[in-house]
Amino acid sequence: MPEEFASLQLNTEISQPLWRQLYMQLDDMLNSGVLREGASLPPERDLAEALGVSRSTVKRSYDQLRHDQRVGGRGRGGSVVRRPPERVAPTLGPLRGFTEEMRELGKVATTRVLECAIVSDRRMASIFQRPSNAQFLHVARVREADGVPMTRELAWYDLTLAPDMATWDGSGSAYERLRAFCKLELGGAEQSVEAILSSPLESEAFGFDAPQPCLLFKRMTRVASGALVEYVEGTFRGDAYVYRIELQPESGRAGQERS
Repeated sequence: MPEEFASLQLNTEISQPLWRQLYMQLDDMLNSGVLREGASLPPERDLAEALGVSRSTVKRSYDQLRHDQRVGGRGRGGSVVRRPPERVAPTLGPLRGFTEEMRELGKVATTRVLECAIVSDRRMASIFQRPSNAQFLHVARVREADGVPMTRELAWYDLTLAPDMATWDGSGSAYERLRAFCKLELGGAEQSVEAILSSPLESEAFGFDAPQPCLLFKRMTRVASGALVEYVEGTFRGDAYVYRIELQPESGRAGQERS
């Protein structure tokens, strides 16, 4: 048993469950830096024997640490401590893409393209109000900030309105492509946000061992004329992404309070 785990002690005379006691002590070791990124926790069986408890007690503590994203994967000696992603907090409001957001936060945005194809999709045709046989560029990609996967994004672009998007490979900023290459003036967007649990594909993209809370953004981007050019569904990991909203006072109410 590694010496850093020799200090672990469980008390059967208090009401706190044994698994919770172990979890709290391991959590303290992680917070204090005693256990650093890349370190391995002892195998469940070995730690259970050392502490004189059942293996299920240790397993429940480890499961909670995995749920909290404090450990993940499995090394030769057991679960491996991993560094939680740095949380980013862009301002919600201006129309800008992931690349622009990360640039403003001093981070480097990169893209891993999963799919890039021209498709006919009845659901998209309905959303874009196009004929059922209309063609769209569909792009599925994982967006990263400083190498950390932050969002899994599914996007569709109207090739009737923006035919030059057909040659895009899905890398870089879609908005920069629409403005500079397609010569389109973006007019604004409608966006909704809802809380979800990550799907199996999203969990795989983010490195989750189990479904985790995420934010699902749905955005409809229009050109200056009002025509819809982009529809995006982006799932952002909840442990690393926080949106800030700046609220302004109501001018009418403020005026009434001053009178």
